Amino acid sequence: MLSRIGRRPIPIPEGVKVDLQEGRIIVQGPKGRLEKPLPPLVKVNIEGNEIKVLPQEVQKRLAKKVKAFHGLARALINNLVVGVTNGFTRALDIVGLGYRAELKGDVLIFHLGYSHPIEFKLPQGVKAKVERGSGEVQYRVILEGIDKELVGQTAANIRRLRPPEPYKGKGVRYADEKILRKAGKGGKKA
Repeated sequence: MLSRIGRRPIPIPEGVKVDLQEGRIIVQGPKGRLEKPLPPLVKVNIEGNEIKVLPQEVQKRLAKKVKAFHGLARALINNLVVGVTNGFTRALDIVGLGYRAELKGDVLIFHLGYSHPIEFKLPQGVKAKVERGSGEVQYRVILEGIDKELVGQTAANIRRLRPPEPYKGKGVRYADEKILRKAGKGGKKA
């Protein structure tokens, strides 16, 4: 029983070195080095310039778990390979009158309508850029890094500072996020 995602081999690009060590995989490339523990119930083989993830043979009652871990392991390893070659980016839009962001060293300072500015220290391995927005977007914060999980979690933590509200759409949101708007107190006036 194979996962459709797990079945696909992962090509190893030029300049990327992959190493397996007791339940861990280490990937080194032009942008840096990443390592991750492997999920249980899977085996990883490096054949030439491809990485293949194979499920272990187990009892029938564990077949669903094996299939899930098979796809998970392949996705995690692929994210490591893509991260050390291209890296990942995530953009956040800041919407709201007077809302703004600025970058000082490795600290993002947000003014989000609270009585005080919020200082957000970027984790090791994540870089940020702040740009002026256009239209209803006041500022755009672009996060970059080689670890997809870390970039995504950092973006989620920043969004949590002021989630977008459904009436005017003010707050911090992902650049590709659509906010479902609600009608205000007036409802629909004819």
